[in-house]
Amino acid sequence: MSRPIVALVTDFGTRDAYVGVMKGVILSIHADVTLVDLSHDVPAHDIRHGARLLADCAPYYPAGTIFVAVVDPGVGSSRRAIALDNGRQRFVGPDNGLLSLVLDAAPTSTIVELTAPQYQRPTVSRTFEGRDRFAPVAAHLARGVALDALGPRLEDPVRLDWPTPAVAAAAVVGVVEAIDRFGNLVTNIPRAALDGLRAGGPVAITIAERVVPRLVATYAEVAAGEACALVGSTERLEIAVHGGRADTHFAAGAGTPVAVRRAT
Repeated sequence: MSRPIVALVTDFGTRDAYVGVMKGVILSIHADVTLVDLSHDVPAHDIRHGARLLADCAPYYPAGTIFVAVVDPGVGSSRRAIALDNGRQRFVGPDNGLLSLVLDAAPTSTIVELTAPQYQRPTVSRTFEGRDRFAPVAAHLARGVALDALGPRLEDPVRLDWPTPAVAAAAVVGVVEAIDRFGNLVTNIPRAALDGLRAGGPVAITIAERVVPRLVATYAEVAAGEACALVGSTERLEIAVHGGRADTHFAAGAGTPVAVRRAT
């Protein structure tokens, strides 16, 4: 049997001890695991960014992977702690919407509230539940503890509202959903919606009413400093600047409107 995988995503960064301590707790409970760092560079307290990163990464991991997600501005409050099984993988984290997109992809997932003290550290810090609650639970899941042993079923997890593109016969209107480290503006417009419009002829793309001059297949199809649009690796439309930053070029950020219309 292969070693269980425990993958971590947090907003802790790597300068401080937080991530290292969580790994130590996991290994102290179950040393025979493979620990993977998805990312610890989620912007501080940015639940939406963490949710999108988790949802984009999880499908590429093997069945049985356990994800520990800690982006938790409400740590120590009355917000619940949960674990989720989507039938293929399991997820552990705060009930603050961080697992929203995972749930959207698998709405019949089984969810429990983490209340069983024997699967947590004896004292749970009000400022570091990643160490005292989430890491131990993940380690016990890796050891084979059943999800239902962790606490009662939960039917009303916190869900974040995610904007969906408006799709019409001659246009698709969406928004910038994320900005990657290169300054590319990743929208919520999927390839299928774009392809549906392009089947009827050329399209024009605007961001905040500014024209994006070209729709291309790769960044290299435009000159250095030139803006373009393309479908990125997430299968969603992106706005980019070859060798530059589209967020600066267009003065755009999360929520900025993006439209694809049939050219007239």
